Amino acid sequence: MLPVYICEDEEKTRRIQQEYLEGQILIEGYDMEIAVCSSHPADILDAVKENKGRGIYFLDVELKGEPMDGFALGQEIRKYDPRGFIVYVTAYENLAFETFRYHLEALDYIVKESVEKMKEGLKHSLCVITERMRSEQGEQREFFSVKVMDVVKHVPVEEIMFFEAAPRTHRIVLHGVNDWFDFIGSLTELEGQLGDRFLRTHRAYLVNVGQIAELNLKDREIRMKNGERCLFSKNMKGALLKRI
Repeated sequence: MLPVYICEDEEKTRRIQQEYLEGQILIEGYDMEIAVCSSHPADILDAVKENKGRGIYFLDVELKGEPMDGFALGQEIRKYDPRGFIVYVTAYENLAFETFRYHLEALDYIVKESVEKMKEGLKHSLCVITERMRSEQGEQREFFSVKVMDVVKHVPVEEIMFFEAAPRTHRIVLHGVNDWFDFIGSLTELEGQLGDRFLRTHRAYLVNVGQIAELNLKDREIRMKNGERCLFSKNMKGALLKRI
């Protein structure tokens, strides 16, 4: 899930941006969430440092009373998130060139002519980001996609630890590097879908072989690279030893 960060010094504008983006994420089913909405650049940077990974940043240029403006904030963000999507939202159209001068590779530049124009710009940015992500997924990484409630989640296959049959009937729990959620499905269907990269080690577990760290043969337990553990049945011992 992509975190969305908003840094805007005007309270009313900040609230409008947050409410509109939350609405678009819900309506379109984007795999995103508002992580931080603040007038303080320090709040954004603290969150980015703590949760390293790709994010979406809607930044005001003029941040009154703060030690840095939006361009300086963008430069700091780039140190921790070089592939993140930065979008500037400001009242000053003639500042657009500054994003190039600072080598920020901003995705878009939204001028706050009116609330409606700003909303159009926010909507367009989300569409562009989504299309770019889909393009990258097709070119570089394989993703496991599944609908959870009203949101379609996209999880890199290599980042999945294992699938576990949940106590509730027809529910599966995905254990990933950065994700943990349940959805409707069956391990048998997933086994056929994902191929030999995953091994049905137990009636309740479908395991990503590439993420196995070690086997506890005595307790028939698998330790994954992220520290999580799952089980394997007695008759799967030989297959596991052969694969790893």
